[in-house]
Amino acid sequence: MRGMKPLRRKLILAVSAVAGSFLVPLRALAAWNKEAFQSKTAADALKGLGVGASSESRDILIDAPQIAENGAVVPIEITSNLPGTKSIALVVDKNPFPLAAKFDFGDGAAPYVKVNVKLGESSFVRVVAEAGGRYYTASKEVKVTIGGCGG
Repeated sequence: MRGMKPLRRKLILAVSAVAGSFLVPLRALAAWNKEAFQSKTAADALKGLGVGASSESRDILIDAPQIAENGAVVPIEITSNLPGTKSIALVVDKNPFPLAAKFDFGDGAAPYVKVNVKLGESSFVRVVAEAGGRYYTASKEVKVTIGGCGG
């Protein structure tokens, strides 16, 4: 019976460690903006993020393919050269849930992200950056090919 106690302790410690690793991601979900991410239109997603008036900016750079041969994996790189960028949101106008991603940046962080998104069809991808208490936008059209032809 004495040999069972160390095994039991190891088992309890292992279960506790696994359970603890699940609790950290659950805490991160508390900051998830359900209203914005579950919106069915780009306008509703932006409203859920609290974006009111915005202005076009050349200081937001979007590097995305002009034609994506595989809409399931479309690489997009975003850089904001706006001083004091606090967040970047990526909206895909024609996706069923247009808000694809939102990133928040701390002071001194480089406002750069690289993501892969799914595009069900050709669409504009729009980036909204928050900087200095204002919102700025930039967009780019990405065409998804179907059977080798531009869509």
